[in-house]
Amino acid sequence: MNLTLETLSEMGAFTGAPVEKEITWKQGKKELTATVYVRRLSYRTAVSDIQAMKNNSDAVAGRIAASICDEKGKPVFTPEDITGDADPDRGALDGNLTMALLSVIGEVNELGKTKS
Repeated sequence: MNLTLETLSEMGAFTGAPVEKEITWKQGKKELTATVYVRRLSYRTAVSDIQAMKNNSDAVAGRIAASICDEKGKPVFTPEDITGDADPDRGALDGNLTMALLSVIGEVNELGKTKS
């Protein structure tokens, strides 16, 4: 096989459109549900991971920011939105919401699952 855009497309080597998912998390005593769009791990995610290592910044925040987007693929967060550095008055993203986002990112990318 020759490596071309056409053969890569046929093999599904591109991430395509974001995946729509529903997440649920607890905030205090309240259970909240939201629709999120998850970009599959891609070149963009790899760049974010490398930048985090290079800049000694938060790789988890970078992973969430690179993966969670709107239905058109536009990022919803910056890493600083997640860590709270973008707006100290607003603070960091809620821990339960953070875990729900990481979980759905893993689910979309089939992370941690072994196939038989």
